[in-house]
Amino acid sequence: MGIVARIGLVLLGIFIALGYKAYEQLSVTPRLPNNIEFFEYWGPEGGDPYGDSLEIVPFNISYPPEVIERLRKQLHDAPSLTAPLEETAFQYGFNSERLNEIVQYWRTDYLDRWDERQAYLNRFTHFKTKIQGLDIHFIRDKLESVRNPKRIVPLLLLHGWPGSVREFYDIIPMLSNRTSDKEYVFDVIVPSLPGYGWSEGSSKPGLSTSKVAVIMKNLMARLGYRSFYIQGGDWGAIIGNLMAILFEKDILGVHLNMCMGSGSPLTMGKMVISSLAPSYFIEKQHIDFYHPTWPKIVELILEGGYLHLQATKPDTIGTALQNNPIGLAAYILEKFSTWTNPANRNLQDGGLEQHYSLDALLDNVMIYYLTDSITTSQRLYAESFSTDELGKEYENIPTNVPAACAKFRHELFQYPDWILKEHFTNLMQSNHYNDGGHFAAMQLPEVLYKDIVQFVNRLYVR
Repeated sequence: MGIVARIGLVLLGIFIALGYKAYEQLSVTPRLPNNIEFFEYWGPEGGDPYGDSLEIVPFNISYPPEVIERLRKQLHDAPSLTAPLEETAFQYGFNSERLNEIVQYWRTDYLDRWDERQAYLNRFTHFKTKIQGLDIHFIRDKLESVRNPKRIVPLLLLHGWPGSVREFYDIIPMLSNRTSDKEYVFDVIVPSLPGYGWSEGSSKPGLSTSKVAVIMKNLMARLGYRSFYIQGGDWGAIIGNLMAILFEKDILGVHLNMCMGSGSPLTMGKMVISSLAPSYFIEKQHIDFYHPTWPKIVELILEGGYLHLQATKPDTIGTALQNNPIGLAAYILEKFSTWTNPANRNLQDGGLEQHYSLDALLDNVMIYYLTDSITTSQRLYAESFSTDELGKEYENIPTNVPAACAKFRHELFQYPDWILKEHFTNLMQSNHYNDGGHFAAMQLPEVLYKDIVQFVNRLYVR
């Protein structure tokens, strides 16, 4: 054998050895923590981390007339908005002409009926309880006439940003009432995430999604449930996924409308391979949910500016929005336009009222305004994208909890099932819908309801 051939064999051997070593490193599954801190304290300095009252207190949404009149004055006295560029709709952000129309409606018709809107927000029973030093707000809707515990299924509904518990108002009664398509009723628990709405924000750094997952587990324990189902989108999907990882033995099932696969390099590599020959991996009728890849990446870049701001400087953008109702409305409602369907950027009205009423949209904005929670809500991004949190790599740990994914056409991003099954090793249901976007519970509550029931029916044992 010649010298060149020998050198070639040596180099090949080295390449194979290095490649195998790299594969081993990329294939390593991160480990769960040995001890989860169930009593980690997030409240004000000087508080007792073991001093939480077990009391669950009824809560009523109530704001005096002077608060509403102050808002009306702010909306009336606001300076004129800069006119949009000629022949543009929402391509540069929220169209100021459309925003003026919404502000006019908000200032007059909506606020004139505030007592009615406040009563609507109180249509379900609200509570507060102290968890790990924080006042946690939640809605609970349970049909008291159902006494048999086997016919009551606990379900934790988790919202995201820039949503709130208001997203679930149409779907809650469908879940909690008797219907012909299920032999049970749900005990529906809908918390405001810490720092959102009427739930208190953390007083110290570090309250990331994995820490919120622990708070939500403690809330359900406070309500008497060790085992339960979870449904969520946006942050709710991420927190629900983390709960399925951290508390695998206790979660009966996890239903998500923003399913995410592992973030490992191997998964990313498989996504690339899938994009080269999608028909080998994905059913033909569903290929365009995932491919072509590049336009979907461009869309994420177009819509991702908020994420970088909130993951790096949440307090700066929060300062610009707090006590600034028109800016707050523009910032939040723009997401309900383009995240529902990116084609809405080309519509003069942003397509908002194709799927939502202005009352519903403004209810959600009012929750952020009245609770001054825009800054604290955005801090979840900074904490969850911190080096400490990302270093845990929890999302790369598979979970065997029964899982279901509802995939709506215009969701911000999608993972194909063959990749999701690496993470959700017991993926029992995956349905594709040709309509719908990021806020499925608010946009298409009946569709999401049926998808949840289809999943739970697979698992329910009388």
